[in-house]
Amino acid sequence: MNLNRHCKTALAAAALCVATGSFGANLSKPDYTAAKDRIEAEYKANRNACDKLSGNAKDICKEQAQGKERVARAELEYSDSGKPADAIKVAVARADSTYAVAKEMCDNKSGNAKDVCVSEAKATHTKALTDARLTEKIGEAKKDAAQDKDAADFKVASEKCESLAGDAKAACVSAAKARFNKS
Repeated sequence: MNLNRHCKTALAAAALCVATGSFGANLSKPDYTAAKDRIEAEYKANRNACDKLSGNAKDICKEQAQGKERVARAELEYSDSGKPADAIKVAVARADSTYAVAKEMCDNKSGNAKDVCVSEAKATHTKALTDARLTEKIGEAKKDAAQDKDAADFKVASEKCESLAGDAKAACVSAAKARFNKS
């Protein structure tokens, strides 16, 4: 199981959804409730399927069921809100779920092989969480940069209005304020 590839794929999918705006539909209350109920029903079905297993296979199955539920709930919240913070929560839920399953899979091993397995799982988890935080910081930086650019453009537009007088100047200032959403 290549956890690193899985986490990168999940983060890329979340970033794509943010970029394309494919989330954020603001679901109606009945649709949201129906989706929540579907997630709960799927979780119970997956959890019940684990009862046929025993030992560590059962533990792995349970972690997978819980992980799928956590990710599905995070995706539902993001699909409802469309907020970048909720997109980050999806990436974090995926990373946490992948890590929990990987750690459980390491229980099948012993000695140094188990130690290496746990270390690899932890490293992959840390990388995925770091990528999620980086995505968040990049979004914040882009927002700040856009605000700085707008402020600079507004200042230039205001300066251009200074050469005018009377109603023309007032109209120019008014247009600049409207263009840059200033009051």
